[in-house]
Amino acid sequence: MSTSSNLLKIAGATVYDPAHGVNGEVRDIWIDGGQIVAAPADPAARPATTLDAAGLVAMPGGVDMHCHIVGPKVNAARRMRPEEKRSPAAALHARNSPPGAEGGAIRSGTLGSTPSTAATGYQYAGLGYTTAFDAAIAPLAARHAHLEFADTPCIDRGCFILMGNNHYLMQAIGRNEPQLVRAFIAWLLRATGGFAPKLVNPGGVERWKSGQLATATDLDTAIDGFPTTPRQIIRSVARAAAELHLPHPVHIHANHLGMPGNWNTTLETMRALEGHRAHLAHIQFHSYGGDATKAGTFCSAALPLADYFNTHENISVDVGQVLFGATTSMTGDSAVGHYLSRLHGAKWFSHDVEFEAGCGVVPIEYKPKSLIHAWQWAIGLEWLLLATDPWRIALSTDHPNGGSFLAYPEVIRLLMDRTYRADVLRTIHPRVRERSLLASLDREYSLSEICIITRAAPARLLGLSRKGHLGPGADADVTIYSPSANAAEMFQLPRYVFQAGRLVIENGELRQEVFGKTLHVAPQFDPADEAPIARWFDEHYSIRFRNYPVDESYLGEHQSVDCVQRVASATECRAT
Repeated sequence: MSTSSNLLKIAGATVYDPAHGVNGEVRDIWIDGGQIVAAPADPAARPATTLDAAGLVAMPGGVDMHCHIVGPKVNAARRMRPEEKRSPAAALHARNSPPGAEGGAIRSGTLGSTPSTAATGYQYAGLGYTTAFDAAIAPLAARHAHLEFADTPCIDRGCFILMGNNHYLMQAIGRNEPQLVRAFIAWLLRATGGFAPKLVNPGGVERWKSGQLATATDLDTAIDGFPTTPRQIIRSVARAAAELHLPHPVHIHANHLGMPGNWNTTLETMRALEGHRAHLAHIQFHSYGGDATKAGTFCSAALPLADYFNTHENISVDVGQVLFGATTSMTGDSAVGHYLSRLHGAKWFSHDVEFEAGCGVVPIEYKPKSLIHAWQWAIGLEWLLLATDPWRIALSTDHPNGGSFLAYPEVIRLLMDRTYRADVLRTIHPRVRERSLLASLDREYSLSEICIITRAAPARLLGLSRKGHLGPGADADVTIYSPSANAAEMFQLPRYVFQAGRLVIENGELRQEVFGKTLHVAPQFDPADEAPIARWFDEHYSIRFRNYPVDESYLGEHQSVDCVQRVASATECRAT
């Protein structure tokens, strides 16, 4: 008999691994060197460690593909919400690790809607999530974001880079120079250590910054000072991302977020893609019917949008589910921040990032008896229940905009238990209760479908071949739950969580502080294309071009995810 010093066997778990068609089968999971491996061929081989998981449920580690956890906007929120930090329950106290743990002391931190870096990592791990992507980093803030990532334990991480109102890009698009557009996106992703291009209210933020109403025009109205339109920005960046073979396509926060009647803009955004792949973020906030001048007409338009989504496989979405309670909204859409501050009379932070982006931060409380908030809660659930292909829809709260990621177990229960869903529906604004589709939607998610929308699908949509599944070669990110009839109880307190094969959570306790890696891309780029970009920077920016790129030393441990020609459509990515 031989014993491997590194081999770990998770024995007898009830495994959900939809990427490999495994649906609640009792199996062993083998881990070696941070990766999932096949069972040893030698029957005499023995693991160094065996974890008895009989009666427990094992899934890949959770993947949050759209959240806001690092960068200047998050720090601004931490500073402007001292009221969230005043209670003893909002403090995380430092302590030593339990005996036998490997990671040393656990750091102190603050909680609330925007936890400090260490607390963010601990809370994700405590929820069974092992990977998270910040969805909106201004290029000039990328260095700051990576430094905060390096201080956020227990998760692998990455970020999307804001480009939808970048002056250089809008000018190149307006001049119809697709080669320059492609070169700039490739260069910018490499220079920032980013993972995908992000469009936030394309053209609209620039319009608002120049004193116009960002919500007043459609996708085909030219942006003052630039020979382009929002539709051209959407189409050009989607095309460039496809030509660069990026693992994740353009990630779009569409125009007119949060406005009554914005579903028409969302539908036009989907059509503007002209068949190119794209991910539409927090789709709930873009699925509103009604008249923008009459708040009482606010209603759901999830059905016509979901019908279009269900028949167009080039599109994926995450939900941006709203949960009732207090939180902090933060967005690269400065216009929305300004609108919300005036609507609620709340304090407001706005930041203009030179020629490339902006952000707005506003505290908010979602109330079940508010007509608007109740519709927002219902519309997110309608989307999750109307989408027929779980491989193209990911669970998100757009943390912290719709609520904390800590609310995921509550959303999972709402999806798996229609009786509970009906009970909550009865407590919200009566007009929503009467008119929402929720009362007629009997669908209940299975554990396999929950596994898809919380880890397998987000990993596939991000193009992460080593995440979201438990096959040989996958990162050994494994979450093990105690089954329960109450899905919220099951998913809010995993029994064990492994990140890269390291045990970080056991029975709800943090066993050790470990650090993951930064996931980024390095698309092909001709150095000759750098000269015009350098000239433009040195003429316009407050920072010299040579100081702009983020050195790899800021990324810490990192992995460049390959940019390869996509051979499978989103539908073909389903389990076979």
